[in-house]
Amino acid sequence: MKVEVLGTGCAKCKRLMKNAETAIKELGIEAELVKVDDITEIMDRGVMLTPALAVDGELKVSGWVADVKEIKEILQG
Repeated sequence: MKVEVLGTGCAKCKRLMKNAETAIKELGIEAELVKVDDITEIMDRGVMLTPALAVDGELKVSGWVADVKEIKEILQG
């Protein structure tokens, strides 16, 4: 599983990254957590509002910070 946090490094982006990391640890799953901060790549994916969260290339959250519980639900499908 590949989990990506898309954002330019703002406080909200950092909070989403931390929440995603916590969710992965709490679930005890194998996942690659990646930070995408290249604005061109973010826009190419159709993200207009950051922070955003993508799982295996599919955009799940855009424009807000999902909390740990929400991310865990997303990761569990």
